[in-house]
Amino acid sequence: MNYVIIIAGGVGSRLGAKVPKQFVEVLGKPIIAYTMEHFQNHPDIDAIELVCVDGYQKHLKEITEKYGITKLLKIVKGGLEYERSIMNGVAGLEGIAKPKDVVMIHWAASPFLSEELITDNIRVCKEKGNAITASYSYLLYGSNDGDCAKQALNRDSFMTLSTPQSLWYESIVNLYKQVEKKNLFEIVKEHHTTVFMAELGIPLYFSKGSHTNIKITTKEDIELFLGYLLAKKYREEHSEE
Repeated sequence: MNYVIIIAGGVGSRLGAKVPKQFVEVLGKPIIAYTMEHFQNHPDIDAIELVCVDGYQKHLKEITEKYGITKLLKIVKGGLEYERSIMNGVAGLEGIAKPKDVVMIHWAASPFLSEELITDNIRVCKEKGNAITASYSYLLYGSNDGDCAKQALNRDSFMTLSTPQSLWYESIVNLYKQVEKKNLFEIVKEHHTTVFMAELGIPLYFSKGSHTNIKITTKEDIELFLGYLLAKKYREEHSEE
């Protein structure tokens, strides 16, 4: 079985909207609905679990019903931070998922997705035990030294990491057991699955990525997504001409 945990636990403070960013509407549809549809329509995804910011569970359930998300397994409450929300989602699969089932994690506010990215992420996870969407950098990197860069960094030494990210169910359960045992929430500054894996010496295996697969964080990102949707609509309307 292949499960996806969609993390909709954030409040989107940097966006400055009246509702959490995943519920902001673009062309009359909430961002999270676009995201869920990618997994609803993918033949290899068996079930969708949603981790929701507290107070929006009923609203989210209504969205799943309106847009025909029939693969919905359950909605669980989000944590106080991103990583705790993932842990809540993993806990929600206890007694349901089997050890070698794929558990995919994806941000609710990342609707720039494709069937190809999901397919390759599952493939790599099944082969290696985990997978993370990764892209080579086309930008230049410099060190952050106040108001200047004193060093130019080799961009070939970096990969841009995004979601979806997948692990075998037994692997992600064991990961968080080790995180708690080693008290990593207190030791490391940035609480993220990738950081914890690196701290524990677990390699992250790359699956196919895309530079368009961004997470909506700012108002400008909303404009990018609007343009993306309009371009897609234009291509569909003119494909038979």
